[in-house]
Amino acid sequence: MIKYTEDHEWISIEGQSATVGITQHAQDALGDVVFVDLPEVGSTLAHKATAGVVESVKAAADIYMPVSGKILEVNEALRADPSLANSDPMGAGWFFKVELSQPAEIDGLLDEADYARLSS
Repeated sequence: MIKYTEDHEWISIEGQSATVGITQHAQDALGDVVFVDLPEVGSTLAHKATAGVVESVKAAADIYMPVSGKILEVNEALRADPSLANSDPMGAGWFFKVELSQPAEIDGLLDEADYARLSS
């Protein structure tokens, strides 16, 4: 199940864990991504806390936690090649994986139709 935030992150929920990245809309707005600062593996972050930063030729933007949880893994390939956030934002350009600590927070996220209305 994929959900979205009003801050243009996507989250793909798989049981008690999830993968997080930025949406196509976000990468379009940012332009060419040149640097990504990812959270530390093992850190626990609250819902809406800043989890990282993505910098492009146009701007820098914070990446927010769509749900509370513990960072399980970060995308090292993205550190080496930040342009993955542009070329495949919903696939190879994922940012981090998180273990959900408050699964009910998912209910507050947007589904695809709601996000499409927000980002159009």
